[in-house]
Amino acid sequence: MTWRTIRLRHEIGIDEGTNVNDDLYDLGTKTRLEVLGDAELGSRLPATDEFTKDFEHEMTRREWGEVWSRPGLDRRTRITITLAMLVMQGLDDELAIYVRAAIRNGVTIDEIFEIIHQAGLYAGTPMAHRAFAVARAAVVDLPSAEAE
Repeated sequence: MTWRTIRLRHEIGIDEGTNVNDDLYDLGTKTRLEVLGDAELGSRLPATDEFTKDFEHEMTRREWGEVWSRPGLDRRTRITITLAMLVMQGLDDELAIYVRAAIRNGVTIDEIFEIIHQAGLYAGTPMAHRAFAVARAAVVDLPSAEAE
């Protein structure tokens, strides 16, 4: 176990004596640190406490140990997908973290612009199409005098 893993376990309340049998957590911790970097991770961990430690542990195992560590996509691709999803969800704080992580992992500023541009269009356009369809259907049902 690396010192970083030990530090993370300590930060979220899992000491070395805890029998967690958790290779996925260890892999997740390693992957998370490599992708986000010490500074980003260090700024997030102080918010972990007794109330959130179980969630933080499970998220590290599943998100970082299982998903981010899978062989099917490289990290650069995973980050670009994550950026697009965060744009579509409007999660500004997470987006800022992953923009920095993207740069850290070889995505250029121009590529980040393109990802945001495309995701922004897709996040907005389908919603607009749906709203027009709903409005059109609602107007069709109105008597012609009301629709004018």
